[in-house]
Amino acid sequence: MVFEGLANKLQETLRRLRGKGRLTEKDVDAALREVRLALLEADVNFKVVKDFIGQIRERCLGKEVLESLTPGQQVVKIVNEELTKLMGEKQAKLNQAQSPPTVVLMAGLQGSGKTTSAAKLAFSLKKKQHNPLLVAADIYRPAAIKQLQVLGEQLGVPVFQMGAQDPVATVRAALESAKKARQDYVIIDTAGRLHIDEEMMAELRRMEQAVSPHETLLVVDAMTGQDAVNVARVFKEKLNLTGVVLTKLDGDTRGGAALSVRAVTGCPVKFVGLGEKTDAFEPFHPDRMASRILGMGDMLSLIDKAQASYDESKVREMEKKLREQQFSLEDFLDQLQQLKKMGPLDQLMEMLPGMGGLNKKLKGMTVDEKELVKVEAIIKSMTRQERLTPLIINSSRRRRIATGSGTRVQDVNNLLKQFEMMQKMMKQFGKGKIKGKGKFPLM
Repeated sequence: MVFEGLANKLQETLRRLRGKGRLTEKDVDAALREVRLALLEADVNFKVVKDFIGQIRERCLGKEVLESLTPGQQVVKIVNEELTKLMGEKQAKLNQAQSPPTVVLMAGLQGSGKTTSAAKLAFSLKKKQHNPLLVAADIYRPAAIKQLQVLGEQLGVPVFQMGAQDPVATVRAALESAKKARQDYVIIDTAGRLHIDEEMMAELRRMEQAVSPHETLLVVDAMTGQDAVNVARVFKEKLNLTGVVLTKLDGDTRGGAALSVRAVTGCPVKFVGLGEKTDAFEPFHPDRMASRILGMGDMLSLIDKAQASYDESKVREMEKKLREQQFSLEDFLDQLQQLKKMGPLDQLMEMLPGMGGLNKKLKGMTVDEKELVKVEAIIKSMTRQERLTPLIINSSRRRRIATGSGTRVQDVNNLLKQFEMMQKMMKQFGKGKIKGKGKFPLM
């Protein structure tokens, strides 16, 4: 889970406040002490924590909380608003050139994920019907140019390179090439170092002067915590930095970088990397991230993922099948494959309201994605007739399916039993007979 330690502590603190019918100044101070400790443990900048806590305390001791009939909920609302404000209030979109191409310069230290992030950004733009060009301007790191070429080939994005020539000459030539080819984005992968040095900064400044980028994005590794913020501060002083890309936000990160970087540098976080896959790259929404940290879910991001993964005509067809109670194992397999495109299940679960707070309780019940692979293998081992009419699957067929999928007959039996329960549930939904919460199968 993103910011798991911080999220769990904040949610637990605020949960205790929600259970009180009336709050005193002592209650507020006790809760804010815990919030302060949680933020410091998450490696958030000390000055940022001090200002953040001061702002919350001032609002919590005002009339909107102390005289409220639901003071605990008001505190949660205030913390959510201040957390959102801390991270930037609203999404910061990419600047665009008045006349294409838009030039994006990617800077950062070696090992921060700069080359991969450049490719991911190009891929996300391509999916939105843009025509990006990747530029290999890192001539120092061994195989850096080759890495970008391989990524470009995988994603279907052209890569411009001039070997070990002067990087400034390379970016100038790339810009001219993009104009001729009518490519609307030029994304430049620059060289990094293991530490900040004047030589690297001088080269980046020469590139800025040569191509006047519309965006200069600093790529930082979120797992480095407060060090990432210090790096961002130095780059901001040396370059016309316009935004930050945080990578490895899905790792064992404490969250300090994401919560501090805007306040310390004045530069918004524009994108975040949430995994190694090329589509694990998202625009950063401060309001949605604040909701996820506080266990309120993130339905808007979940809807965005669904819209990007699901074909509209298929959705209408599936809706019709569900209404007419014609949902088969073939349809279920199709839905399973569509779901996999949306990303890891644990990340999707975080986006559901209330699931963040249940994280600890669900530790032993987390959905194992290997189980979904097993389910997919079982269904693919069936004939089309068996998928459409599961009732014909007798004991001999079950043994054949288990052998074909490398699973046990018991696994096949469990899948068929759960699917039968799901079909019954859908019929009841269709007739409006579902009442109460009930227990639903894992599927």
